[in-house]
Amino acid sequence: MADINIPRLDLHDYTQGSTEQRRQFSQEIGRAFHETGFVTIANHGMGRALIDELYQVVQAFFALPEAAKTKYEIPGLAGQRGYTSKGREKAKDARVPDLKEFWQRGQDNNPLVDELPRFDEVTSEVFHRLETAGRELLKAIAIYLGLAEDYFEPKVIQGNSILRAIHYFPIEDPDSLPDDAVRAGAHEDINLITLLIGASADGLEVLTRDGSWYPVRALGEDIVVNVGDMLQRLTNNKLKSTTHRVVNPPRELMKTSRFSVPFFLHPKADMSLAALESCIDTGHPKAYTDITAGEYLDERLGEIGLKM
Repeated sequence: MADINIPRLDLHDYTQGSTEQRRQFSQEIGRAFHETGFVTIANHGMGRALIDELYQVVQAFFALPEAAKTKYEIPGLAGQRGYTSKGREKAKDARVPDLKEFWQRGQDNNPLVDELPRFDEVTSEVFHRLETAGRELLKAIAIYLGLAEDYFEPKVIQGNSILRAIHYFPIEDPDSLPDDAVRAGAHEDINLITLLIGASADGLEVLTRDGSWYPVRALGEDIVVNVGDMLQRLTNNKLKSTTHRVVNPPRELMKTSRFSVPFFLHPKADMSLAALESCIDTGHPKAYTDITAGEYLDERLGEIGLKM
């Protein structure tokens, strides 16, 4: 297996560090995003108590009866708010849907879960803390790219970011599954960057340059952060939106649940994803047509089965 650069970085080095620590953080996250598209981050602004309560309310929501959950499934929103039931989303070009159900909240217009008063409070708190951490990470990335530190700020404040709570549900009869049915098929994320709070079980893998799959695990309270397709397009492939998946557990664990909570940091719909001039040269000609973030999101939601 090829070496893979997924460093563990401390966000305090950027937000509270010396000039040299800030410069080094920026270079290290930029280098990792160029080589593999993934890092793990410590000191991101969420403590163990908040993370534990998040998983408590998420598990409580998915334990609700189907009738209670489906009343939060809102037609016409392409899953961007509220509940999305089993069998809806698939990886691009996949034949069968992922083995999951999920809940999404955004900046506003979020349905309130009547059955679980703390659900809305806790997911809102996590949303805003991860948004704050993500904005700091984008500042470091901007420096690496030779941009003004606040380049992304007006583009992402009140952007289309999403917090997604995922339940990879138990499989009672593994023999009944299609051969290619998995918890999350191989895919790339749509957005600028994704911040993933440690899942309740292993399963996340990234595709290396030599074509092998490498398991990604975060230590303790660390989060996993990866590049999305929008940032890859903006940087003309300088920063890599790496293919990743969530594999099924060993057969003896198929009847158990897995929970995961990623935060997808999106810009406003009108942000241009046209490649930065500094990322285009004779060795790296422009790879993508110009498109806005909103147009690209609509295109991708159609590809993964959430928007008709």
